[in-house]
Amino acid sequence: MIESVLLSGSTGDAISSLLGWSYFAAWSISFYPQIFLNYKRKSVEGLSIDFLVYNVYGFACYALFNTAFFFNKRIGDEYARRNDGHENLVRFNDLFFSYHALVLSLVTFAQSFYYKRAPAQSSSPISLMFSSIYNTVYLLSFIKLGCSMIKYIPQAWLNYERKSTTGWSIHNIMLDFTGGTLSFAQLILDAIRSGNVTEALGNPVKFGMGLASIGFDLVFLTQHFVLYTDRYDPQDIEAQVRCQSAPSTYGSTDSSDVSTF
Repeated sequence: MIESVLLSGSTGDAISSLLGWSYFAAWSISFYPQIFLNYKRKSVEGLSIDFLVYNVYGFACYALFNTAFFFNKRIGDEYARRNDGHENLVRFNDLFFSYHALVLSLVTFAQSFYYKRAPAQSSSPISLMFSSIYNTVYLLSFIKLGCSMIKYIPQAWLNYERKSTTGWSIHNIMLDFTGGTLSFAQLILDAIRSGNVTEALGNPVKFGMGLASIGFDLVFLTQHFVLYTDRYDPQDIEAQVRCQSAPSTYGSTDSSDVSTF
């Protein structure tokens, strides 16, 4: 009964759309906390430059992949020919998300040139060669998937080396985890509704991104809330000013004041 409701035309479309735009909101909003954190600290120290490079490169590839599959009829027909007549599962929310993510990734990357860096922070050179149209757009999706698989590693390692997650927005991670779960759920639902569960693999970047984000976000959440709980930030000038301006209790003889030390 439940399966028939989920797979029925209008109801299934509504649920798929809800999942799609919900993951879009969660994943899209996840970029803003890091941008605002960098702006507040006037520094990108604690943020992996490699993560930013892979993000820009990966989302550029993802945007091209989604654009080709969403708009190009020739590529859509080729996909159907190779997949027993099934329609590809790239949706408008996927297209919109990829371009929005690319823009915000570029903004964050630009901040790394404008704000203070640690002496050892640097970016990595990346290059790649492409082949034919259909294979190229699919290759782009795998490039994005590869970037998503490895982009988190430098940040996780940096957190481990510093024994701190200061400078790395945990709000980004919580929203990224939410977006990954919703994106994965939408893809699986659409694949089931198409009558061929393997259709989920027809959009490998979305499938892999969901799994990768969920897996690494669990690592980051563990680092932030379990392993490295020290929240001291030498770049947080406002917090230091508040501490310095707080009234001193050394001059008080009140026992309640003395007990606070």
